[in-house]
Amino acid sequence: MKYLIEQSDEMLTTHSGIALVGLLLKKTDINDRLNQLHIDGIISLEISNRDIVAAYIGLLCQGKSCYDHIEPFRKDMFFCQALDMKSVPSSLTLRQRLQLMGVTTETDRIILEESVKLINTVEAPLTPIILPAIKDNEQNVVFPERHLIPCEADVSCMDNSKTKKEGVSRTYHGYDGFSPMFAYIGLEGYALNGELRDGKTHWQNGTPEFLAESIRLARLITDSPLLFRLDSGNDSIDNILKFTNREDYIIKRNLRKESPEKWLAIAKQQVEAKTGTCVEVREGKHVYYGRTLIHRKESAEPLSVAYKVCERTIKDNGQILLILEIEADTYWTSLPDSAETIVHLYEEHETSEQFHSEIKTDMDLERLPSNNFDYNDLVLRIGLFAYNILRIIGQISIKVEQNGSVKVSRRRLKTVIQNIIYLASRVVYHARYYKLRFSVYCPWFNIFRSIYAVLE
Repeated sequence: MKYLIEQSDEMLTTHSGIALVGLLLKKTDINDRLNQLHIDGIISLEISNRDIVAAYIGLLCQGKSCYDHIEPFRKDMFFCQALDMKSVPSSLTLRQRLQLMGVTTETDRIILEESVKLINTVEAPLTPIILPAIKDNEQNVVFPERHLIPCEADVSCMDNSKTKKEGVSRTYHGYDGFSPMFAYIGLEGYALNGELRDGKTHWQNGTPEFLAESIRLARLITDSPLLFRLDSGNDSIDNILKFTNREDYIIKRNLRKESPEKWLAIAKQQVEAKTGTCVEVREGKHVYYGRTLIHRKESAEPLSVAYKVCERTIKDNGQILLILEIEADTYWTSLPDSAETIVHLYEEHETSEQFHSEIKTDMDLERLPSNNFDYNDLVLRIGLFAYNILRIIGQISIKVEQNGSVKVSRRRLKTVIQNIIYLASRVVYHARYYKLRFSVYCPWFNIFRSIYAVLE
């Protein structure tokens, strides 16, 4: 079949979902806050600070991170209208203005605050972890049922090898890049906080301050109790001291000079005293669970530690071991629940790796666009704003799709970009109204219309 190739004078768009992005931006105060911000070096404001950020969010919500990608949209009336911009900046203007805006920390603060406030404004679902009531031997309730909002804090390296960007250095993954730290909230994984760090920066460097800021941002969304989960790279008493009675925590411990044999001895002692448990997973493999207290001079009260110790005498293939294999995992925690529950809750922390992946791959932010560190730091925070916009659209789409009968808890950003943001339509102006006219065969039309109605 041969086709005739023609060009129409009709106004068509391949990214109708930008209309949803524009609706969400209108629900924030980013317009007034950014435009009132004084930034050294900016003389003329023909293009406002807000329009610069909105234009870049429009790119990131399509999975484009390079500022040169703005050029095809300069004559795109729909892109400009949907994001409520007076004009679309050139790639040169976009790069220069973002670089100037990145110098001031006030810009970062405004973007992060408006990003998390948006979650509350649209009443996006923030799913908690539900922990059952704890009862004593006489079935009296010691701790009632608790609803905790999970907050994941973690470092995720960004590979920027073979570049001379400011801050690029050797990461713990063995390549040159950055080691930014992120914080997410809720089982949905909304972005809460993020900061760019040099590749060689130790995980713990600046983490107490990062956690304090993350708690402040979380309180802009919810007053519910929080549960922070951190890896062993953040095993520090300084982090624990940042948490108050309103925040619980699970932090994997770095055993350092503590031997697994020591923890196996503790586990067996507690089993004999009936304060710990032992589970025979299979022949030749026993798993011990328990809790103990450790005194630290920095804390007036002893700190609670949950542990899981695995003892193997036979491999899963049936090979009998001459030397005993012992693995020990221990966790600082403020929760009163059983060690099995603590271990299970920490294992769910690994879900945050999926959130990192969506930021780095789905939004194309693995290799940051500039040689300037402050510029890239601002890009990362704007990226978190765009991430939340896409996450909110995805969660609303799940809610409205087939009246909530779809059994998925989270929609990946790549799916949102491909199926909702990149919807093709015809832009029609009639009777003083602009309309988006979709194909009769568009499979996502009903979902798009429902999302628009929710956000309008």
